[in-house]
This record gives sequence, C-alpha cells and structure tokens, in this order.
Amino acid sequence: MMLRSEWIKLTTLRSTTLTLLAAFAGMVALGMLVAWVNVHDWPLMNAEARAEVAVEESTLAGRYFAELAIGVAGAIAVTGEYATGTIRATLAAVPRRLGVLWAKLAVLAAVTLALMTLGAFAAFFAGNAILAAHWDFSLSDPGVLRAVLGAVAGLVAMGLLGVALGFIVRNSAAAVSALFCILLVLPLAGAYLRGVAPYLPTGAIHSLTSARIEGAMLEPLPALLLLCGYAGVAIGGAACSLRYRDA
Repeated sequence: MMLRSEWIKLTTLRSTTLTLLAAFAGMVALGMLVAWVNVHDWPLMNAEARAEVAVEESTLAGRYFAELAIGVAGAIAVTGEYATGTIRATLAAVPRRLGVLWAKLAVLAAVTLALMTLGAFAAFFAGNAILAAHWDFSLSDPGVLRAVLGAVAGLVAMGLLGVALGFIVRNSAAAVSALFCILLVLPLAGAYLRGVAPYLPTGAIHSLTSARIEGAMLEPLPALLLLCGYAGVAIGGAACSLRYRDA
C-alpha cells in the first residue's frame, strides 16, 4: 500500500517527473556532445592524447548532470510534502513512521535503476557510434561494462542520498544546497588535500565509472562499499530525524 502510494506521488508530481526526465536526457545528450567534441578535436590531438581517450569517460560524461538531477528529484520528493504540509497526512496514515522512509527509498531506487540503466546504455551506444569515426571501442572491452553499470550504481546512490537529505533538512533549498556541496564543492576541496579525493562520494563514483584504475583511485569493490556506507549513514540520519522530530 505504501509503495503504491509513493509510486503515485512520485510519478504524478510534475517537479519530480520533469527532473527525472531531465536526468535521462542529460545523460544521453551530454555523452553524445562530449563524444562529438572528441571527434571534432581529432586533428588537434597528438598520438598520446588520442590513446588516452577513454570511451566511458566520454560517453558517460552526462552522469555529472544526472547525479545532481537524480539527487534533487529524491530531495524534492520529500521536501515537497513538508512544504505543503501533506507529510502530516502521510505519517498519520502509516502506523510506523519509518515505513514512509523505506517506501520512498524503494520507489525512487527502483525508478532510478530502471530509467538510468536505460539512459547509461543509450549514452554509451550513442556516444560510441560517434567515437567510432576514429576510435574502436566495445562494451566487451575490459572494465567498460563495469563502468556503465557503475554509473547506474552511482546514480541510485545519489537518489537515496537526496531522499535522506530531504528528511534531514526538510527544506528544498537546503537539501539542494547540500547536494551541490557534496557533488561540486567537496571535490574541489579534496583536490587540495592529498589522499582525500578518492574517499569522497564523488571519488568512489569516479572509481566505479572508470574502466582503468590508476594512481590513488580505489578498486571498484571498496569504492562501491564506501558509496553504500555514505548512503547508509545519510539514511540512518534520516531515520533518526523522522522518528524523533515532529512533522
């Protein structure tokens, strides 16, 4: 019953629907754009630069926009109810408050998984078709399929993080600001602190979406576990907020 209710709310609210569609469109369009730029710059590249072009980094470049959009969709799916006051009716209809959190997380995770799996593969194949003018890449190349699926995992994690932040701060502007900080500000700060960047959420996602693990990058499994840890801590904070604070 709760899952059905959350599904209806997520898919009928214009703001979340448009944000999710924007994430899908941005994932595909930006991947194609970056692939086209690489092809356009081919005459200006030396042999070393041409060899360093990675298919997953080009075709999945739209994930940066999609991560923010999915996170925002998760946040406003919660904060929208707090803004209108309908959260009181939602909680009154549910015997246990935490059921609302689990239902929202499950529905958004399922929608994100389905939509962005399609988006990630569409971005890869569309971008790869453009890159094929000068580069020969395949989904079966070492690490490429893992990178595509890693992008999906990162997007699902950002959606869960958005929902958790929504319950913690209960304000759309504050939740979106927190997401901007996590996805844009922290990586800039991490660039100046040696050894920190790979352990940030963005660093973990970078490891998951890279076919070649180089330098200080985490291996895929530790990166996935770290990302799950960040999401788990945020969800734990959301559970405490929902259980012990008044609506």
